[in-house]
Amino acid sequence: MKAFFKRSLQLSDVLNRKSAFLFGARGTGKTTLIQSQLPEARVYDLLEEKTYLKLLQDSSILDQENQDKRLIVIDEIQKLPKLLDEVQRLIVKKNYRFLLTGSSARKLKSAGVNLLGGRALELHLFPLIWNEIPGFQLERFLNHGGLPEVYQSEKPEDDLKSYLGFYLREEVSREAFVRRIEHFTKFLDLIAIQNGEELHFSNLASDTGFKARTIENYIEVLEDTLLGFRLPPFEKTRKRKPITRSKFYLFDLGVTRLLSKQSEMRNGSIAFGKAFEHFLILEIRAALRYQRRDIPLAYWRTKNGYEVDVIIGDETALEIKATSQPTDRHLRGLRALREEGVLKRYRLICQVEHPRMIDGIEILPWEHYLRELWDGH
Repeated sequence: MKAFFKRSLQLSDVLNRKSAFLFGARGTGKTTLIQSQLPEARVYDLLEEKTYLKLLQDSSILDQENQDKRLIVIDEIQKLPKLLDEVQRLIVKKNYRFLLTGSSARKLKSAGVNLLGGRALELHLFPLIWNEIPGFQLERFLNHGGLPEVYQSEKPEDDLKSYLGFYLREEVSREAFVRRIEHFTKFLDLIAIQNGEELHFSNLASDTGFKARTIENYIEVLEDTLLGFRLPPFEKTRKRKPITRSKFYLFDLGVTRLLSKQSEMRNGSIAFGKAFEHFLILEIRAALRYQRRDIPLAYWRTKNGYEVDVIIGDETALEIKATSQPTDRHLRGLRALREEGVLKRYRLICQVEHPRMIDGIEILPWEHYLRELWDGH
């Protein structure tokens, strides 16, 4: 029996006030979320050929079939972006309420596409997160990630391979986002190996044999299809000159591990430590989006080797380590950044059992920190 995951994103909280876009990579659970939270909505799935052709030929059907003005869901709106003109008309003239979902923002970002002029909020659905999973198992999550169908599978490895084969390669190719899918596949494998590292377009171009502009385009494809994101550098320090390149992270831990051809990770390994950092960065990003807190995330690294994994706004610096026995070397970057005097809190998130303080730096168990994060602190 498949598990039911109570998602943190509550659609009705927003839709009671305003129409909304809901973006999320394929497989994150948008359809299940809509079915469970909006059972009375009328759904038009543009992946269904019959529905697509019907609305392509006559968009006024949206009005004709919904005189009761119930909530209307249009799934995969990027398949028919011109439909947004009719959506806007119905919102403005007849007070209709819409939820417009998509697994790609690429076509919607193209010139001339109507994004409803601020009449719809933008929501994001991510893979499963810590507080959505009963009996959360860290090692399982770091290895298999949070795609709902994969996490609850008896054969998660097989399902991950199926996801990669169908979506990351075939679906991206079908959408004509790249001209040569074999080149994009080669790039995917490399970017997964370098997940969480600084983006050096020239180095990536050298490693793949592609032009730097091609690499930049591929990064944009991953961002537009919601499969990855950049973590920009924190540049507000003066004593130590910061690096100015962004890092890049893929959207899911299981996808990252499989693409990088990493075998199953165990606690204490270098790979486990990198995945642990990736996990917490994904959690922070999801928490801020779900709580609709417009706070930027960044990282800090200097030219002489000091580094802090996450900077949250102008408030908090976080170093993330999988260790259960933190030492002075784990605090090196936080201490250097504290000398700049630009932030208020300095915290090491790790696998200790109990919170404590070392030289004014908070040492927190990762579960303790996540409870605070999801409580809005």
